[in-house]
Amino acid sequence: MQTTTQLDPTLSQTLDAAKRAGLTLVIGNKNYSSWSMRPWVAMVAFAIPFTEVRILLDQPDTQLKIADYSAAGRVPVLVAGDMTIWDSLAICEYLAELFPDKALWPRDVAARAMARSVVAEMHSGFADLRNCMPMNIRASLPGKGRTPQSQADIGRISEIWEECLSRFGHHQFLFGEFSIADAFFAPVVMRFKTFGVALAPALQAYCDRMQAHPAVARWVKESLEETEIASAHEDEMPD
Repeated sequence: MQTTTQLDPTLSQTLDAAKRAGLTLVIGNKNYSSWSMRPWVAMVAFAIPFTEVRILLDQPDTQLKIADYSAAGRVPVLVAGDMTIWDSLAICEYLAELFPDKALWPRDVAARAMARSVVAEMHSGFADLRNCMPMNIRASLPGKGRTPQSQADIGRISEIWEECLSRFGHHQFLFGEFSIADAFFAPVVMRFKTFGVALAPALQAYCDRMQAHPAVARWVKESLEETEIASAHEDEMPD
């Protein structure tokens, strides 16, 4: 007998209400905010309509403005009706539930399991890469930020990309079609560009495809059009 899995009726009602109410995504500066980039790119890539609220980082009123949306004190934040979802992974998981027909995660079970694994690893790991090579799309610092620890992170990310592309990507994105996994690695692509990281040809080709993707290209274009300087983020850049 064939069975089907249905959402809890209460959850279905909540998701329907969120769709009707519309979505608002609160982000930081596009040039610096890697965490904001992830759900924004996912929403644009999958044509999910939303209202953007951009809060400038490292300003005297930054924390006060963020507090209007979330007590966590960080961006991104997704406002969906009377609900608030914070943290980039929680936001993307919520969107995958809200729009199941859009397949934000890969449809194949094995691919989806691996995609969730690499996204979780990206979400919780690679602290040395983040600290030594922070996202600053406007900057060009080839060869900077290299430590044994950040180099190890680069190596691990390369392994992840190689495995995903060879098993599922088929010379496209990590799992064939663009997914949450690609959105989560989009800031890494930006870091590698800023810091001039040399990659194997297949991995550089993946980075090129990522930068050419309309959602990523739009984020980059708008980041380059920003005029604000977040001094604390600039201070993080290696000499």
